[in-house]
Amino acid sequence: MTTGSLQTRELAVRESDGVRVVLRWHPHDDAVTVSVDDARVGDCFQLAIAPDRALDAFYHPFAYRPGEPTTTSKEERQCFAPSIAIGEAKRPGLR
Repeated sequence: MTTGSLQTRELAVRESDGVRVVLRWHPHDDAVTVSVDDARVGDCFQLAIAPDRALDAFYHPFAYRPGEPTTTSKEERQCFAPSIAIGEAKRPGLR
């Protein structure tokens, strides 16, 4: 496998009412993430998702988000950076 084929791939993007959601595949780890940037409230988060739940999480990311929302400044947000810790995403049923 070449280095180029191991780069993170953006699989889907949607934006509605100030909420941007990005679904990414990380082939190096064979993991999937969903990133959410909610400009309405200044909130941003990223989820490591089991591959069999990826589309559901893409369309319903707030249902997969653990805990309470947090507000951060744009400088602090790293939601759309493609490299994150995703080691737990391979477990079946992981949310």
